[in-house]
Amino acid sequence: MISIKKINNEVFFLKERNGFINQKHINFLKKKVKFTKRKRARICLHKNLKDRLHEMLIILSKDGYIRPHKHLNKVESLHVIEGSAEVIFFNNKGKIIKKKTIGSYGKGLDFFYRLDSSIYHTFNIKSKYFIFHESTEGPLIKSKTSYATWSPPEDNLIEAKNFIRSL
Repeated sequence: MISIKKINNEVFFLKERNGFINQKHINFLKKKVKFTKRKRARICLHKNLKDRLHEMLIILSKDGYIRPHKHLNKVESLHVIEGSAEVIFFNNKGKIIKKKTIGSYGKGLDFFYRLDSSIYHTFNIKSKYFIFHESTEGPLIKSKTSYATWSPPEDNLIEAKNFIRSL
């Protein structure tokens, strides 16, 4: 049994002060992601939104969509645990400037990246599940994330799927 606190259908926090993650947590997220509207779920290892370091175990299903966004003056790193995805970087006008397929260690792909510049990015998920550990600077301030106006919003899944296919 894992000890977590539910915030909503997509967000959970570990209850333990010094948290450990194992296969049970991944299995939990795989069950939960099926029932989320945006096809994503996470377990947060930080204690609250004000923490200076935010670390999360995140799962995206193949049907998931992360709207292209950039973090303003914030560092983000991502370490793939399971699955693969194409990470796509854009300029401010929506032109693709780089694509890179990333995947779990041992698959011959890059499995870790650090992003320390404000650049729009999204994922094209290639596997049934894309599971990763993400670290970023806190506290969470929503105004420090800019969503690309040239991309469909996350609540329009039909447009989002067409957008990802077009990339």
